[in-house]
Amino acid sequence: MDKHKALGRGLDTLLPSRQPSAAPPQPVVHSGEAIHQLAVELIDRNPYQTRSHVDETALQELADSIQATGVLQPITVRAVPDGRFQLIAGERRWLASQIAGKLTVPSIVRQVSNEQAMEMTIIENLQREDLNAIEQARAFDRLSREFGLTQEQISLRTGKERSSVANFVRLLRLPEAVQAWIAGGQLSFGHAKALMGLDSPEAMVKIGSRSVEKSFTVRQTEDAVADWMHPDPNAKLRRELEALQIDPNVKEAQRQLERGLGVRVTIKDRNGRGKILLEYNSLEDFDRIIEFFSAK
Repeated sequence: MDKHKALGRGLDTLLPSRQPSAAPPQPVVHSGEAIHQLAVELIDRNPYQTRSHVDETALQELADSIQATGVLQPITVRAVPDGRFQLIAGERRWLASQIAGKLTVPSIVRQVSNEQAMEMTIIENLQREDLNAIEQARAFDRLSREFGLTQEQISLRTGKERSSVANFVRLLRLPEAVQAWIAGGQLSFGHAKALMGLDSPEAMVKIGSRSVEKSFTVRQTEDAVADWMHPDPNAKLRRELEALQIDPNVKEAQRQLERGLGVRVTIKDRNGRGKILLEYNSLEDFDRIIEFFSAK
């Protein structure tokens, strides 16, 4: 064998052409699937991507890793007209490869329909736990609206319980402000379920805002919803009288304890004497309280 020719082929493998679109990518057989070195410039973003944000810091860290060791897991794409390709899975690897200055990215090309592409995108993100509750809700809603899938079919294809799918989709009935708090992590899925018990968008925003501002636990939000739905005519006056009697320092201590313990705290103080009432609603709450004070 001609050593010069062999060396040349090795260099061609290590240093891909700067005009990769001039010739079709050469597949490398790996674990039963053909992996192509596709030019990053020939790949378009995924129109079915359900993730609405990318962590820039994490993306830069991935780019640094790719620059040092390359892309360890191929992205998945499908062929589209004009010799281009469309992402199905692996958007972060594709973006990070560009940041790292890579001209090509290892890719698996699959022949899939629009519906299959969207399903694969959603399932990949769900498996990686990349989606917040609102992103999941929008993804399930798109599967239903654009492809006519029932909640039962969505459940079978994504591995989620049908009741979970239904609950996620219900989140989209919440006002945009509440959805934004959920997407931002300021309210949990449990808070959202409590707010859905209210009878008007205005009430949902009002109680949701109060829950965010005061760092309510789910239980406290449920109580606020119950108070709104079944108001005590004397509750407002009673709260006002109690507030007048509470020293500002005591109120601040009460708020700090509630944030630290995650349960409702009531401090009844009279001239430096009184009691602290902690209300727990589960054994987990009880254990957390005990652990909190044992560590002090």
